[in-house]
Parts: sequence; structure tokens; C-alpha cells
Amino acid sequence: MIKAKIKKTLPVTGPQAPTVSELMHWYCMNTNTHGCRRIVVSRGRLRRFIWILLTLSAVGLILWQCAELVMSYYTASVSVTVQFQKLPFPAVTICNINPYKYSAMKEHLSELDKETKNALETLYGFSEGKSKIRRDADDWNATESKFLERIPLLKFKDLSKKTVTEIPSGNKRKIETSVFHQGSSMVNTGDPQDVVGFQLCDPNNSSDCAVYTFSSGVNAIQEWYKLHYMNIMAQIPLETKVNMGYSAEDLLLTCFFDGISCDTRNFTPFHHPLHGNCYTFNSGEDGKVLTTSTGGSEYGLQVVLYIEEADYNPFLVTSTGAKIIVHDQQEHPFIEDIGTEIETAVATSIGMHFTRSHKLSKPYSDCTETGTDIPVANLYNKSYSLQICLHSCFQRAMVDTCGCAQYAQPLPPGAEYCNYKKYPNWMYCYYKLHEKFVKEQLGCQQICKEACSFKEWTLTTSLAQWPSSVSEDWMLRVLSWDKGQKINKMLNKTDLANLVVFYKDLNERFISENPANNIVILLSNFGGQLGLWMSCSVVCVIEIIEVFFIDSFFIVMRHRWQKAKKWWNDRKATPPQEPPQRNAPAKVGHDHPVCPDEDLPTFNTALHLPLPQENHMPRTPPPNYSTLQLNAAFTDLQPDALEGRSH
Repeated sequence: MIKAKIKKTLPVTGPQAPTVSELMHWYCMNTNTHGCRRIVVSRGRLRRFIWILLTLSAVGLILWQCAELVMSYYTASVSVTVQFQKLPFPAVTICNINPYKYSAMKEHLSELDKETKNALETLYGFSEGKSKIRRDADDWNATESKFLERIPLLKFKDLSKKTVTEIPSGNKRKIETSVFHQGSSMVNTGDPQDVVGFQLCDPNNSSDCAVYTFSSGVNAIQEWYKLHYMNIMAQIPLETKVNMGYSAEDLLLTCFFDGISCDTRNFTPFHHPLHGNCYTFNSGEDGKVLTTSTGGSEYGLQVVLYIEEADYNPFLVTSTGAKIIVHDQQEHPFIEDIGTEIETAVATSIGMHFTRSHKLSKPYSDCTETGTDIPVANLYNKSYSLQICLHSCFQRAMVDTCGCAQYAQPLPPGAEYCNYKKYPNWMYCYYKLHEKFVKEQLGCQQICKEACSFKEWTLTTSLAQWPSSVSEDWMLRVLSWDKGQKINKMLNKTDLANLVVFYKDLNERFISENPANNIVILLSNFGGQLGLWMSCSVVCVIEIIEVFFIDSFFIVMRHRWQKAKKWWNDRKATPPQEPPQRNAPAKVGHDHPVCPDEDLPTFNTALHLPLPQENHMPRTPPPNYSTLQLNAAFTDLQPDALEGRSH
């Protein structure tokens, strides 16, 4: 009894509180957050309501400001550092726009070129380079044509009704296709004869076709020609293609770097499927990377290229010159995507600014450090880049979907290039797959990420006539004499291109991302918000966690345990009820079922007696036990009064 009374007088703390409401009351009375205390001690409903509103507003502001702090924690600040120092010279890859010498390719392309000329004559009346009056496709004399039969050229009489005339058969028909692609949004529908295209069908399902139209017959013929060209080139061995391309001695006439003469030994060859033999200056394959310590055109790379326009393929390429790309030694030169074209009879000067960039990876941005976390195999054996990932992803999808690899990309292990002899369905499959890729339905754009670190050379191009009219005569004579050991003709300026690549300055710009906040600043800002709105500290936050979560949890669990324990004890204490016996003898005594007649009830046994049965009137009233408590009535009297009563 004494312990129970002492326990009642002690303050209720933590999970010892009997209820959650009493725990909250104790917390508000003892916490350092003044708003909670004012809610309890304030008198009057209005004042208490005001303090509740202010406290809840402060809590809301704290949560909002803390959320803003967390969001700012995952932001990065950009810093730009400019350094003046000796810079490494980039790799410069040069390719002739014409991939192979036409004189060496004629044997492989003779049938394709013949049918292309026939198609041009049928559509536009051209013959041996002379323009004739256009004639209808109906006048075509049908001959055996494996190229035109496989992918027929179409001339549209009525574009809206999809009425076409086939080349070379001259048959008129309507096309019903699920895909109708226009090669240009500026299709001239006013003159249907100007709309030319071709049709690709699934060999296994002739009703599944796609028609590709172009606003100009030039684009239609070129695209049609390239399809068959890739089929032919895919079947030619690599060694043969290298021999049909331009050698370094054929392409390079003169070379200077940093004021010192250089030659073909400073160029590393590699074969590109679409551009033939290309050559990279300062590739770094031998472990050495050239540097430059002075800016200006006199200290860059200066080369004169021999283009040899007369040996160009007339149907494959329509421009003359070369393509170059400036890149890092560890990067693959995507000359077909971002290459810069240089003209013949022109001096092209390309000034460079060098920039290195580094972005923060997760959680600040969605970039990759090395590309090892990207589930796409690198087919280029170069450092990771977004373009490498996209091309590798498409090539892998091409192999998985069409069964063969696209000619313009590297071969995956165990695959071979597509050609219609082994894979007659590949053209239609490729176009359908490429359409999904462009529309970002293939998943490559979602998988591939940008690289966190990369180098970039910003190029500024300027042009000048070269050689000048006053120096043209002697320069062409000297260059012809230098080249005279291999060619027996006078060079023309349209066969030459002058290229200069140099640093405009030696300022290296380094752009980097740094975390806008660190964990120390974040915690400090949290503390400032808590102190501003709730006069609270970190210890107060720990106290809130302890009271509102830990102690409240224990109180709830204790109440549940007590209820379960009480239910179990009641279940065990309830005796099984026996069925009443008929014709039982009448009970005597005080007519109670547990009291025998010979045993009068005591005070303790009377308190534990069960209730009597219903409709049972006792014959004898219970004894009056209040007389046993007479002495208790005199305990509060004074001693002298007790003595007087005793007398």
C-alpha cells in the first residue's frame, strides 16, 4: 500500500504513463518547446486555440523549409576554371567523302549502275548525261532486273489516292500499306510526277509493306542506290575493300605540324564502312600524344589533300571534298554523324577552344562515370560515350530482331552483316526498326546515359580561296611534280583541299559541378529552422522521437497486453457449468448454494459468495456485520474523551 501511494505521487514519465493522453500532457509540461507548454497551461478556449494554431503553423513551416533544404542538398553548383598551359593536341581524323575509287568498284557495281541509269532514263529521260524529254513509265521495255524487282521504284500519279506506277514493269496499281512515310515534309503534291519512292515488303507477308516517298527523285534514287550498295559491300571481304580505298600516299600531299614537316607515318589508318579508308593524325596508339605550346595557325596541323574528283562514284556521293572530325584519342570518330566537310579549291582554317567538363553522378544527375553500369555491350573498343551506347544498342537490337548486323556499325560477336542473299527480309526489318529507334520506342534512349566526364573542342571555321589566281599556276605545277611519280597528269585545283587545324589560344576551360551543400551545412540549416520556429534543438528532436514514437508505442502495446492477459485469466477462472439436477433435495441454512446448514458464513466467505439464483427468496436475512466496526467510530476522538467514556 505504501509503495502504491508513493508511485501515485511521483511524476509520470515515458512509457510508465497509463495512457497516451497523459503521456502527451506530461510531455507538454516538461518539453523545451514553448508552444506545446502554452497549449496546456493557457486558460480559455480562445487562447488555447491560438496557441494550437501557432504551433501547428510552426511545425508546417519547419517541414516545408526542411524539404526545401533536402531538395537543395541534391543540387550542384557549376564552376568554371581557366588555365593557361601547354595543351595536348587532339586526334584529327580525315576521310575522303568518296569511300572507294570508282575505277576499282566498277566491277562490283556494274549491274547496279546500269539499272540506276535505266531508271533515270525511264523517269526523267536522261541518257549518257544528256537530258531528253520525260517519258512515261509505260514505255519501259521490261528486262530482267534483280535490283528493281527486289525493291521496285514507284512513281506516284495521284498521291492522295496512293496510285503508283511500278518501274520497270509500268503496271499501275493502288498501294494499301500500314506505313506511309514521306521522306520530306515538303512533298510537292501539286505535280504528282515529281513524287518518287520505293516500296519495302515483308517477304513472308506480302500485305505487310512500307512505302517511302521523297520530294525529289534525286533523294529517292540515292536512297534506293545506297540500300543495294550496302548489300553488295557487305559481301566483299575487308581486305579487298581496303585495297579499293584511298591509301595515305594517295590522300596526303603535304603535312606540317607545329612548324615541323610530317608525313604518312604520323597518320594511323582505320577502315570505316561508309567512308572507306580514313586516317587519324596523333591517334596516340603508340602511347605518345603530341602537344603544342603556342597558339595560332602556324603551330597547328597543316595538310594538303588530294581528292581526285574524277574517280568519284556518281550515284553514291554528290559532293566533293573531305570530312574531318576532331576528337580525343580515346574516343571513336563518328565521322558520319558529326564530321565537318571541307571543300576543294578552298583553304579551310579551323580554330579550336579546348574544354574539359565533369558532371556529378547520382544522385545529382543521371550520368555514368565509365559506362559499366549500362546494360549495353560496347562494340567500338573505345571509352564510353552516349553515341557509342546508342549505336551499340541499335546494332544489338538489329541482330536480335533481324538476325544480322547493319553494315554501317561494328559487328557484334558471332554476327554477320546483312545481305539479301542470306537475309531477304533485312531491308524491311531495318527500316521498321530504325523508325522505332527514331521515335524512341526501341528503349535505347532510355537505357543510354551521358558520360560524366568528357572533352570538347569548340570549332570555328573560316574559308578562303586557295590557291589564289596569281599563285595557282606555279603551285599546281609543283604539286603535280611532287605527285608525278604516281599520276601522269596535271593537277586541277578542284582536286585539292587545304586544311589547317590549330588552337586559337592555350586557355583550357574546365567546367565542373560541385555539391551546393554538404552534410554539415544541411544539419546546420536544419538546426537553424528548428530554433527559429520552435526554439528547439537536436536534443529536442530526439525527445520528440522518444515520446511520440517509442513511449507511445510501448503504452499502446502494454494496454493490448493487459487486455489479452485479462481475457486469458477470465477464461481460466470461469468454472464449467453443470446441468441442474431434477428432484434435488431442498437446500437448508441460508438458502445459498455454497453454504451448508451447519456452517455459518464468515465475513470473508460472504464477500466471495456467488450471486444467488434468480427468483429465489432467502428465508433468513444475512447477519448484520456492521456491529463489528463499532470501535472504528471512536478512533477519531481525543484520548481524554476515551478515558471519560471508559469511566
